[in-house]
Amino acid sequence: MWQSPPSNPIELADGDVHVWRISLLKQPDDIATLKRLLSPDEIARADRFYFERHHDAFVAARAGLRNTLSRYVFLSPTALTFCYGDAGKPELPEQVSGGKVAFNLSHSGDWAMLAVARRGPLGVDIERSREMNDAAGLARRYFSAVEVAVWESLAPAEQTAAFFRCWTRKEAYLKALGDGLRAPLDQFIVTFAPGEAPRLVQASPHDTLADWTIEDLPIDDGYTAAVVIPAGCRVVRLFAVD
Repeated sequence: MWQSPPSNPIELADGDVHVWRISLLKQPDDIATLKRLLSPDEIARADRFYFERHHDAFVAARAGLRNTLSRYVFLSPTALTFCYGDAGKPELPEQVSGGKVAFNLSHSGDWAMLAVARRGPLGVDIERSREMNDAAGLARRYFSAVEVAVWESLAPAEQTAAFFRCWTRKEAYLKALGDGLRAPLDQFIVTFAPGEAPRLVQASPHDTLADWTIEDLPIDDGYTAAVVIPAGCRVVRLFAVD
């Protein structure tokens, strides 16, 4: 399932999507080394985190992003530059990627997930699953009425996993749209019931494409992850990086 990546540069076929699972568990010496790959603005962002674990996770995720993308654009990690959309979504400028690489990054807990394709847009999300005392309130606040009804119909033992399936699929979809969390989560509908294939049932009013594929991503127990890609694309490789 998850494979070690090849040592040579990687080519992407049109319509193919590669997903990378990147470990964020690093020793302090490793963090210091990885931090040297970052740009001054990324270092400034890292240094604004109050807790060391958040600083280290950001450094490891951004260094992992640079190391991975360098394989596709044949540049060193430190040579990469990023531009940012209105919602802060990073992209590679045309002069860097040649218009051939789209990507999206998410991280939570011990893991980062990076989706890479020749054409986008695409979105990925990973969340650390956990029992929540306020799950019902969050569902009613952020899910559509249809999704709330489905969630409330489930047995209590199924609700936590279902909540995070719904949340990661919705978040990945919004990231594919480039809206982050600005667009209301209750204005579109995804499937998430146990055994139900992931699917966009009703598109967001902000969606000009409205033709997407949602795929759940295998990850360690305690985490949930999903990727949203344009219809006609497919995840063909899963790479794991320690």
